[in-house]
Amino acid sequence: MMLLQVKYSYFKERRKWLVLILILLTSFSLSSQEAVLFPVENTIKINENDSKENIVLKAAHVVPTSNQLKALRDGYIAFIHFGPNTFTRKEWGTGLENPKVFDLQNLDTDQWCKAIKEAGMSKVIFTAKHHDGFVLWQSRYTDHGIMSSPYKNGAGDILKELSRSCEKFGLKLGVYLSPADLYQIESPNGLYGNLSKYTEREIPRKIEGRPFKNKTTFKFRVDDYNEYFLNQLFELLTEYGPIHEVWFDGAHPKRKGGQIYNYKAWKELIRKLAPEAVIFGKEDLRWVGNEAGKTRTTEWNVIPYKGNPDTMEIFGDLTDTILGSREQLYQANYLHYQPAEVNTSIREGWFYRDENRQKVRTAEDIFDIYERAVGGNSIFLLNIPPNREGLLSPEDVRVLRNSGKRIRETYDKNLFSINTVGSSELLDDRLGTYKVIKGDKQSVILNLKKSVKINRFLIQESVATHGERVEKHILEAWVDNGWKEIATGTNIGFKKILRFPAVTSNRFRISFPKTRYYPAIATVSGHLAPQFPPRLEIVRNQDGLVSIRPKEDDFSWKLHGQNPKQKLDDLKIKYAVENENSWREYKEPFFIPNGKVRAVSQLGEQPGSEISKDFGLYKKNWKVLNANDPRKEFPAVNAIDANNETIWVSNASKDDFIILDLGEEFKLTSFKYTPPFKSELGLISKGKIEISEDGKNWRTAGSFEFGNLVNDPTTRIHYFKKSVSARYIKIKITETVGSEQTVAAAELGFNIEN
Repeated sequence: MMLLQVKYSYFKERRKWLVLILILLTSFSLSSQEAVLFPVENTIKINENDSKENIVLKAAHVVPTSNQLKALRDGYIAFIHFGPNTFTRKEWGTGLENPKVFDLQNLDTDQWCKAIKEAGMSKVIFTAKHHDGFVLWQSRYTDHGIMSSPYKNGAGDILKELSRSCEKFGLKLGVYLSPADLYQIESPNGLYGNLSKYTEREIPRKIEGRPFKNKTTFKFRVDDYNEYFLNQLFELLTEYGPIHEVWFDGAHPKRKGGQIYNYKAWKELIRKLAPEAVIFGKEDLRWVGNEAGKTRTTEWNVIPYKGNPDTMEIFGDLTDTILGSREQLYQANYLHYQPAEVNTSIREGWFYRDENRQKVRTAEDIFDIYERAVGGNSIFLLNIPPNREGLLSPEDVRVLRNSGKRIRETYDKNLFSINTVGSSELLDDRLGTYKVIKGDKQSVILNLKKSVKINRFLIQESVATHGERVEKHILEAWVDNGWKEIATGTNIGFKKILRFPAVTSNRFRISFPKTRYYPAIATVSGHLAPQFPPRLEIVRNQDGLVSIRPKEDDFSWKLHGQNPKQKLDDLKIKYAVENENSWREYKEPFFIPNGKVRAVSQLGEQPGSEISKDFGLYKKNWKVLNANDPRKEFPAVNAIDANNETIWVSNASKDDFIILDLGEEFKLTSFKYTPPFKSELGLISKGKIEISEDGKNWRTAGSFEFGNLVNDPTTRIHYFKKSVSARYIKIKITETVGSEQTVAAAELGFNIEN
């Protein structure tokens, strides 16, 4: 096998920085001694006669565009969800809200950006328009927005204020413009799905007295709603400074008139007006597949496509356990580079609701997701919703500050860089220099002048010039006169962080036993993360006994896992129950029939973050009296066994219900529904609650509606307008999402007056 390496340079094409460089001229024997030529490209077509070996080799030459590479470098970015939902306390609005509900009196976007900068983030994506259609800038094309709100007597422009703050604090700006628009759907003269004809339209449409400084115009053949959307895109991309990301999602809370989005026209406008922007949800960046902060162990950014990605076709099921495996590559017609964004919220929900009931992630949790997402060949997009005072809440700011401090303490210093003999191209913190690993052993040895103690290892491939090639890598340390394996990983890509118990050595070896082609390693670094107390979890069984323990796998309301084991010999746990200010040391499970438990861990002298769990009424004496057509393997009793891992599943019918006996009469303040973490089941999105003192005569206590369950299957709470007294409860299910064939619940519960 002969290899000729060629130096590279970047050329501009019709889009600003498309990489079209010849990287490797390879002449070797695959199966019949053919000569193969593979330039590096963002998208590579698979031919019918390509062998499996050829397909893998092509995959090793798929590289990011310049904008994709910048997005990967940005790494850790912020999302801001703000709007009428902030004031109505809903996750998804209806589009029918009176603009006056957006009763904002004060706003401090400098405070947002200061906290975001302290967290170590580099970019802010703002919900300029959510699904409700309410716009947060002074648009020329609608009155449904901030111009009709009390804020600054209708003259406010939140996007403009945020743009100025981003410039002040050195942050990039992105915009989220929801394709779905419930206001345009629900309004009598709404443009969404109004069956208008496709005709040639000029973008932007001229509005008397509101000229644009940017005199560029476009001609598109579109209908009314696509014209409306393009006009608003033009405003966002020309009047608020450079835009570095345009964020689209696939949410469709309601459809009308067979409306089709003209993504091709949208894309052309974005490429021309915002040449530095990546488009999320299309061929530039993709959704990781959940909104829980869950990451894959193996996250390839070289993705197989059936159709040409340039047409903005969606690759396929983004929730698969693995994407981009060899087996999937063999089925592709195109191979395309498309990084994943791991998006989740710092709060329980995308919009701010309240300080007391809405849980907030801890600094430990944010740090954990950062290491798995940014350190897992992905981008970490963390939502921080402002409150009704126009500020990020103090608890959110504290968590951002503490998690940013941990990131800096761990990763600002490379413990290898000033202490290693040789390998300068791997230690200069530059992606443009790299070491191509050739030969049978395919390994690199780092020899240090003196021993260092590390528990994190960061490694990057030169993806811009050579693509993603490593399929398995092993880190070893020279310990007791021999090589000792301390961590392993699968792929690397742009960035991979390995986490392991601390080891001290003066020699480290990284080997690559499985690759797609000769890997080009750009950087390696060793780090020591301070040992923090572990995250805790508070659980209660059906008998009302509460246990507090270190969390090993999932976050209290969002699954993700993969936290490295810690030695916990010096761990202490303290707790307090509701209405008590004194803390006790946790020794064994204790009984609590209802209310909130707070807990904090301490490892040596280092305190951890406080967590809390608000328990509803305990379920020891509860019974299921009746339920519609339950499946034998998923009985209805599973919905009241205080175990989220067991679920009730029934076949859906016209009359879906479950009747509970609480054992005695209680004053109920709220209803809690925990869906199963399986989107293929019927998750309860709408229903009615009826109550009874005798189990025979029923009266309605209220109706509930829960949004976004499929993407965010977390516990939802419906609060009664006033407490209701009842022993018998009938929950009537009127609508499900995810599946119309089943009805499912992990847990049902109620809170009571204390």
